[in-house]
Formats: sequence, C-alpha cells, structure tokens
Amino acid sequence: MERKTKAILVVSFGTSFHRTREKTIDRIEADIEAAYPDYQIYRAWTSKMIIAKLLRRDGVKVPTVAEAVEQMIADGITELIVQPTHVINGVENDLMKEDVLKRRDAFERVAFGDPLLTSQEDNVAVIRAVMEEFPDLKEDEALVLMGHGTTHYANAIYAALDYTFKDMGYSRVFLGTVEAYPSMESLKKQIRALGLKRLILAPFMVVAGDHAIHDMSGQDEDSWRSQFEREGYEVVCQMKGLGEYPGVRQIYLEHVGAAQEKNLSSDACLQKDAVDGSERAEGISAAE
Repeated sequence: MERKTKAILVVSFGTSFHRTREKTIDRIEADIEAAYPDYQIYRAWTSKMIIAKLLRRDGVKVPTVAEAVEQMIADGITELIVQPTHVINGVENDLMKEDVLKRRDAFERVAFGDPLLTSQEDNVAVIRAVMEEFPDLKEDEALVLMGHGTTHYANAIYAALDYTFKDMGYSRVFLGTVEAYPSMESLKKQIRALGLKRLILAPFMVVAGDHAIHDMSGQDEDSWRSQFEREGYEVVCQMKGLGEYPGVRQIYLEHVGAAQEKNLSSDACLQKDAVDGSERAEGISAAE
C-alpha cells in the first residue's frame, strides 16, 4: 500500500461521553475521511482535562495538537490541512493554530480550515441546518439553544446569530450561552414578553456533553430546564449535538475543501515562482 503524505488533522475540544462522541466527532471525522480518500486522517483534542480523564478512566490516549503534529512528522506527512470542529474562532482555535505553526517548517504546505461560524454564509447555512431539525415549531412554543460562550471577542457571534435567526423569520428561536452573553437572564426577558407555554431546549454545541447533560437539562435548580420550569413553562430537552445535524457536518466538509484549495493555490504559486525564476535565469544567461 502506498504511503500517504497528505493528512487532515481534525481538531476537537473533546468529550468524555462516548455515546455523543460517536454521533458527533466520530461522524465528522468519518465524513471527512470518506470525502478525502487520498488523505490520512488524524485526531487531536484541545481539552487537556478531558484527555487526562479519558486516560485515567478508560485507558484511552487522545493526542493533543502538539502530539498529533509530531506523529504526523514522524509518519512522513508533508502536506497538512487542519480542520477544527470548533464552533467559533475563539481561544481554543487560537491555541490550536499556535501549536501547529510552531512546527510549520516541518511541512511543505499547511492550511487551516475555518471553524463552524466564520462567515455570514456560514451563519445562514447553520441556521438552515438547525431549522431542518425543528421544522414544526408551534405558535405557543419556542426553541432555545444553549451555546458555550467565551471571554474571547469572538463571543459576539452568538448575539449576531440570535439576531440573524429572527431576521430570517424565526422569531421564536433564541440563542444564549452558559458562560457569556446572551445570558440566561436576557433569554428570560425576551421569552417572557411573548407569552409562550412550551420551550424546546437544545445544545448549540458540537457534542451534547457535560453542559447539555448538567447545565441545560439537569435536575439541579440552576439548570436552564429548572429555571424555565420555575417560570411556568413546559420544557422539553432535545439531547442532540450540532455534530449530529447532516447540514452542520456538510459545512465542515466545505471548510476542508476551502482549505484544500488554499494548499493547491500555494502549490500553483510555488510552480509559478519556479517558472519565473527559470525565465529570469535564462534572461540573465542570454544577456551575458
């Protein structure tokens, strides 16, 4: 079998919940592998806490980005595409790039695919993918999506996306975050004004992991479910990560394709430089 020298490194935050990983991260990686058979697929996670937990609990070793890069170098990979499954261009994505670029000189070509929400086209495509999963919202119910949130300036995308839902006609869809803005209090005020009876809660995260299980749907008094129930709503929880949505996985595939084009463009530039250099050399020779 011919050894592959091109690779796609799929970088995820990670999860310690095997069942949701199989439905989300594993599916994204499998889709990429099927679409790019000439590439070797590698995995890396950015959460060192989750990596340590899996090793301690299950004896499963998932590499960090730096470890995966070293493995690819040892395997003779020369052309690399790095595709994150991150939702936004936040802290995890910045650190991922730093880890890869430290060893940039070990590869002939490196290109980064974009996180899920990078362009306005991405925002619209994600909204359509989400609403394909919830096509029949009734007049007296709303869909409330739970994002993670971050102190990074990229957190602004959550408020922008919440507005875009409404701008596209989904007036009863709300996007909040666990750790930033839009906050739970902001959601309560907006939803209260509509006089609704029933709420569907769903994670706006790639995996329906710890936040979805505890912060969104848990029985603890501070969970979103409990808080909304105290407000008098009937609450239904949809435990399905974004990675389970076919439309979302398709966006990641398109981002890999765009990154591949960057590498092909880079290759074309290198070839052009080589031709131009040759022509310059011939001109010098003729002049002499």
